[in-house]
Amino acid sequence: QVQLVESGGGLVQAGGSLRLSCVASGRTFSNYAMGWFRQAPGKEREFVAGISRGGISRYSGDSVKGRFTISRVNAKNTMYLQMNSLKPEDTAVYYCAADPVFSTIATAPEYWGQGTQVTVSS
Repeated sequence: QVQLVESGGGLVQAGGSLRLSCVASGRTFSNYAMGWFRQAPGKEREFVAGISRGGISRYSGDSVKGRFTISRVNAKNTMYLQMNSLKPEDTAVYYCAADPVFSTIATAPEYWGQGTQVTVSS
């Protein structure tokens, strides 16, 4: 089992920045690709960004490209999501996820965190 705990959410004005963190425990962190998802009220969960086990390969959804950056520090068992130029439409609960296979991280990751709320005011 992999346990994932997100932090760093909060209330921010449009145009501002936040950095989310996801700390993993239970298994060897570097054996898992990691990803961020979000879910706004009344909407389906949306893939935000993914990163490979070693951090070399990364990709993100079209809605956040150029604004959000995913990263990880394996020595700290931690993944990050730096969010810049935030918009009200970025308001959602943000979840981190883990899967042994990088190609699966955007579609059906095996492990999920509980989520952290991000609210962007206009």
